[in-house]
Amino acid sequence: MTDHGPTDTDAVDARRWRAAEVRRLLDFGAAALGGPDGAAWLDADGAADRTRPTQTWITCRMAHSYALGHLLGVAGCDALADRALAGLTGPLHDAEHGGWFAAVGPDDAVDGTKAAYTHAFVVLAASSAVQAGRPGAEALLDEALDVLDGRFWDDGPGMLVDEWDRSWTVLSTYRGINANMHGVEALLAAADATGDPRWHDRAVRICDRVEQWAGATRWRVPEHFTTDWTPDLELNADRPRDPFKPYGSTPGHGFEWARLLLQVDVAGGTPGRRTETARRLFDRALADGFDGTGFVYTVDWSGEPVERRRFHWVAAEAVAAAEVLAAVTDEPRYRELATSWWDLLRDRFVDTDGGSWHHELDPDDRPAATVWDGKPDIYHAVQALLVPDLPLSGSFAESARRSV
Repeated sequence: MTDHGPTDTDAVDARRWRAAEVRRLLDFGAAALGGPDGAAWLDADGAADRTRPTQTWITCRMAHSYALGHLLGVAGCDALADRALAGLTGPLHDAEHGGWFAAVGPDDAVDGTKAAYTHAFVVLAASSAVQAGRPGAEALLDEALDVLDGRFWDDGPGMLVDEWDRSWTVLSTYRGINANMHGVEALLAAADATGDPRWHDRAVRICDRVEQWAGATRWRVPEHFTTDWTPDLELNADRPRDPFKPYGSTPGHGFEWARLLLQVDVAGGTPGRRTETARRLFDRALADGFDGTGFVYTVDWSGEPVERRRFHWVAAEAVAAAEVLAAVTDEPRYRELATSWWDLLRDRFVDTDGGSWHHELDPDDRPAATVWDGKPDIYHAVQALLVPDLPLSGSFAESARRSV
């Protein structure tokens, strides 16, 4: 008889925990979709706070998460995905000017900002919903891609511009990498959902530019740019903790880019092409971002921490990147890091009493609410939990579809 040993047993237990944790997160998030307007903000106890605006990006992340749940066979996720999609085709959609509002409510309030970040998430939500066979998803995806392509894609530099006013009259002079990072995610999902290689080609162009910029800054990805796409490394140096455009480099995004580059390669049939870049991004994010006890939020251009608060999404992206690199390279160090970081997440972020994961910890790893006063986002956590147990592809929906 073969003795499988504790390693195999631990692996089975870990997989069972991840599967149960995905379902626990999906159960927690369901309260956000009790109304007709999209996903409500959830407080720390999981109650819907309808005194706050309904955010389009959160509604999209919920639609995406529940589409994945449906693809994985989790009961009830189909109806929850449909409720989120109804918000995107209803109150959050700008019927007059086209595109999607940043937020609506409470009451008649509307934030009419048209942001690439928001629209990338509409594409992601619609793409996952198409894969999940949800009614109306194909029409939603067609429109979302038309808007992303027609309003935000700048073909010269091969990047997405950042922000318009409601009537598409005034374009901000700011250019940002965060919208493009989520643009890559959305374009890969759209390529899988439609079979149109144009969207994968766009994702490749963005990644090629990011690779160049990161290589010039010792693999710290520049976040902010001028109108002509010159990195603006000192933006907000006088306000380093700006809540929307923080100064410096964001290690969590380094981890996220590392994972996305590997997904771009797998989806394009070019495995190995960007593996070395992914390693360098990962190693820089690790050196800068992990202070021995947890992950800091931002660092300066020498790698010194600027904001030491811990956010759940940074830890989730770190462990997801480690898992993908382990799968692609088969190098033990990535698996060892992933195992260690899963322990960190379970010990500090997973809230077994209140539900979901703590979204923010202070520098001493105590639950805090300076930025995230609640738990409205299950997207990063769900995706991280799925990475080790799904086949690697361009998008999570495609991976979930293949796994069934």
